[in-house]
Amino acid sequence: MALTFTASARRLGMVSAVGTVLLSVAYTATLVAGFLSLKSPLQPIGDPWFSILEILILLTTPLMVALMVAVDAWAAAETKVFSRMALVFMSLLAGLTCSVHFMVLTLGRLPAFAGLAWTPLLLSFQWPSVPYALDIFAWDVFFALSVLLAATVFSGSRLATSIRVLLVGSGLLALSGLSGVIFGDMRLRNIGIVGYAGVFPVVALMLAILFQRTIPRKSWPADRTES
Repeated sequence: MALTFTASARRLGMVSAVGTVLLSVAYTATLVAGFLSLKSPLQPIGDPWFSILEILILLTTPLMVALMVAVDAWAAAETKVFSRMALVFMSLLAGLTCSVHFMVLTLGRLPAFAGLAWTPLLLSFQWPSVPYALDIFAWDVFFALSVLLAATVFSGSRLATSIRVLLVGSGLLALSGLSGVIFGDMRLRNIGIVGYAGVFPVVALMLAILFQRTIPRKSWPADRTES
């Protein structure tokens, strides 16, 4: 029995799940618009799409951390070691990617840095660059580890099992995005984007449904049940 899944944890889970879905849809739509604006797939996405994507990431990742907090609260005692690890890796993802995107968004276009030889290496998402490498590590490693660990929490009902399968798929796709670094072709990194921008929002929606169906702790006489 998940003694920590209280009514407040349930509300947090539902709100963060729905928020993640809505912002992820906005991110995906903006990303598609940005890609369509390019004359070559090797070009970086420009403004206004780039700035919108940066802001959406800064808004979405805290919700993903909150969602993983709710997953940890929902998890049964025997799987909490994995849900806690999932929360840690999601927090590492949020801290790293938010720092990188805030730095690029606020400093990347300042006149003080314009024209400097090292600016593309330290303040851009053109490969190869430090921000791009750190962001790949955040999403294709920390995110992947988080959702793969979270997958171990879900079993039993058809809904929980479906969440488990999709979390595994999302994590494996994210890991596959590392092939872009291995082969020096950032188009391969789009495989990872499918994992966290395509599959994970579906998982978040299903988690909102699961949390809505789950009776909070104070109503549980014994084991967890779904209404």
